[in-house]
Amino acid sequence: MESTGVPPSGAPDRSRWGRLHVLDWVAVGLLAGGVLCVLTGLLPRADAEATVRRILPILVFLGTVVVLAELTAVAGVFDALAARVAITARGNLRALFWLCVGFASVTTIVLNLDTTAVLLTPVMIALAGRLGVPPAPLAMTTVWLANTASLLLPVSNLTNILASDRIGLAPVPWAARMWWPQLVAIAVTMVLLWWWYWRPARAVADPFVPPPPHVPADPVLYRTALVACLLFVAGILAGVEIGLASAVAAAILVAGFVVRARRSLGLRLVPWRLLVFVTGLFLVVQTIGRHGLDTVTGTLIGTDPGAEGALRAGAVGALVANVVNNLPAYVAGEAVIAAGHHTQLLALLVGTNVGALATPWASLATLIWYERCRAAGVAIPLGRFVATSAVLAVLATTAGVAALLVPGSG
Repeated sequence: MESTGVPPSGAPDRSRWGRLHVLDWVAVGLLAGGVLCVLTGLLPRADAEATVRRILPILVFLGTVVVLAELTAVAGVFDALAARVAITARGNLRALFWLCVGFASVTTIVLNLDTTAVLLTPVMIALAGRLGVPPAPLAMTTVWLANTASLLLPVSNLTNILASDRIGLAPVPWAARMWWPQLVAIAVTMVLLWWWYWRPARAVADPFVPPPPHVPADPVLYRTALVACLLFVAGILAGVEIGLASAVAAAILVAGFVVRARRSLGLRLVPWRLLVFVTGLFLVVQTIGRHGLDTVTGTLIGTDPGAEGALRAGAVGALVANVVNNLPAYVAGEAVIAAGHHTQLLALLVGTNVGALATPWASLATLIWYERCRAAGVAIPLGRFVATSAVLAVLATTAGVAALLVPGSG
């Protein structure tokens, strides 16, 4: 990965204290704001404690899955897979498009959208350079699918974890309920990706010269990382609590690094920015919710448990996510949806996941992706990003909610 002064997990470079990245300051500011809300009584202490207890399993999962993903990248798994994708395409850009879509989608579904943004973005950009392919198509594939492919499993998005806990769905039943909206959202994403970004690249990069296979520096660590990731996926599908599954998988891989590459370990692997950001965001949003946001959101979403209510929930989720961020948008919407209105809640989730694309701050994954692109010297024109992403957000949210309403789809 490229050097940015901020390691991929978001932790600041320990040799450059005092020069924190802007996202570090945002995270610290949010946590300070949340603590201030509690100290001033704007957020009752009991409510704050309940919120922290609720998000604690999320924080455990987030911290351990990022360590797992970071060390998996160090072991060369992502580089090896990216090279294999390019080799399999055999110089054909259309085949590369399909394979990159699959690569980004699977990474998001299994390892969380932030993993895709943090780790897959520099891998895809580097791959584009090796192939002589314009980087924008691969970069946009990463960020769009980091968001639109985050519906299928509870681990795919932090909002999913909250929703699965609210409606009591284990991973397999969750996937059975969400596979059709997920498939539709990816299909819409593919159509727009090809039309706006990949199709124009055919004139300059089709065919391309495939790269040689990637040879891991340490085959033992490479295989250990593969085993750890497979155990993580198997644990999730078997219904193991997600924080436990990610913690065990991360522990296995850390043990491998202790034996084989101890110098690669360090506190820099801990994604402190993400953990601080999420904690502060929940406290601040809960406070805002108590002082007006819940009322406004409830009025916009309504109480209809049917198709109209689902469409309104999806639209409001996408709108609020692009104004503020998808996490507070989901939390605010969840607070005003009746406990038994599961379809309406899942429609809200489609809006906050799939629709959080029209602005760079709509999801943390998009913010991280934008930072990764800038650090790699890849310019994505903001106007074009916003315009094309807004169209995708509207179409994919509408199609995803419609798919959720199809009888028998779940």
